[in-house]
Amino acid sequence: MNDTTLQNLKLPVKALFTGYLLAIGLGLLMAGAQIMLTHGMADGKFGLSVDDIVYSYHGNHDGPNASKLESKLFGSMKDNAPPEVRMALLKWADAGAPASEWDNNIKPKVVEYCGPCHANTPGLANITDKTVMDQMTKRDEGQSFATLTRVSHIHLFGIAFIFFMVGWIFNLATGFNIWVKSFLIITPFAFLIVDVVSWWLTKMNPNFAWLVIIGGFGYSLASTVMIFTSLYQMWLLKSAK
Repeated sequence: MNDTTLQNLKLPVKALFTGYLLAIGLGLLMAGAQIMLTHGMADGKFGLSVDDIVYSYHGNHDGPNASKLESKLFGSMKDNAPPEVRMALLKWADAGAPASEWDNNIKPKVVEYCGPCHANTPGLANITDKTVMDQMTKRDEGQSFATLTRVSHIHLFGIAFIFFMVGWIFNLATGFNIWVKSFLIITPFAFLIVDVVSWWLTKMNPNFAWLVIIGGFGYSLASTVMIFTSLYQMWLLKSAK
């Protein structure tokens, strides 16, 4: 047995690989948490669903949540204003957010119930400003093509490099048929491509939303198998002499 297997690596190399794999594993967990707290709340309910994916990439073109304002009032901001105020805002937005009703009817409600946070907290949209509110009442079109282009190339470049390093370390594992090992190594890259391509497909057609979930689950599962296998063989598998 040569030294180019995980269990026979020198201690400094094991320490290097272990630190990297642990950091990447924690990064995957944080990425999952971030998805649950952003995309996972797109429909106003905790937990990732097909509707969340559709709302995030395709937008919510129909129904009561057709604008960002309506989505928030039905979702995460639902408990911050009494029902009659939410209904007044919803009817106003549904009517096209007419400027004639803003000063005397809508703005006082927004200032009272939304202003304490939105007008005073950095990072939150100041919706007491009519120009900002106009953006909130626009029809929800999901991610723009410019945003998808920017996020796609960052996602592909960054995550592909992570998968390269995880796959290179896992390549030193023993006990796997060469075809099984090759399949595990290529799987994250394949699902990464499926994931990113499905964003664009979902933007154009909401029926492709399932592919986003499949892509993310696929590369996460394959990466987890390789990470745990590599850690196990480095530290728990008896070294071959």
